[in-house]
Amino acid sequence: MEAKNETESADTPAEANDAVEVDAEPFESPGSTERDTTAEVIAQLEAERDEALGHAQRALADYQNLRRRTQADIDAAAKRARGEVLGETLTVLDYLDMALATECKTEEGRNLKVGVTMTRAHLATLLERFKVKEIPPSKVFDATYHQAFATVETTEQPPGSIVEVFRKGWLYGDQVLRHAQVRVAAAPKMVDSAPSSDADRSVDDPSDDSHDRMSD
Repeated sequence: MEAKNETESADTPAEANDAVEVDAEPFESPGSTERDTTAEVIAQLEAERDEALGHAQRALADYQNLRRRTQADIDAAAKRARGEVLGETLTVLDYLDMALATECKTEEGRNLKVGVTMTRAHLATLLERFKVKEIPPSKVFDATYHQAFATVETTEQPPGSIVEVFRKGWLYGDQVLRHAQVRVAAAPKMVDSAPSSDADRSVDDPSDDSHDRMSD
């Protein structure tokens, strides 16, 4: 009896271990769960960072484009304002040229002409400093640089050629500040030399008189 009891008591711990192994659930360490949560947080933060960086880059690009457009508008407005002032200055230059073209017969007039010449030279230097230059002379009319002030019928020059420059033209950089006013050659108008009809004949036509004499 004692041996039997010892056998039974010996088998009891093994059965107990089997029961524990069957009923036990899978074990997850706390460290693995924390790592998964940290990875998700990092991924979310990286996505937010990339989105914020994209917004910042687009905002910077928009700002740079706006600054370039604003600066271009400012430069264009300043150039237009300078062009208006320089255009009025050309009128003064025209008056000086007309004064220099006048013949001076007195000593006082010749002395005055010297002063006008110096003033004209100084003004021309000022215009050159602002990149204002005269439109080069040309024998052919070009609407880009010339304005037809009048036409002259002639056979001495081909049609469309410039006969005379009435007022000089000027460039401001690569833009036309003032067109040159010119006279342009044109072909002479042809006179109609077609014979007149019988209805246009005069009542004193000799042929009519001969017809009347024959009838008599």
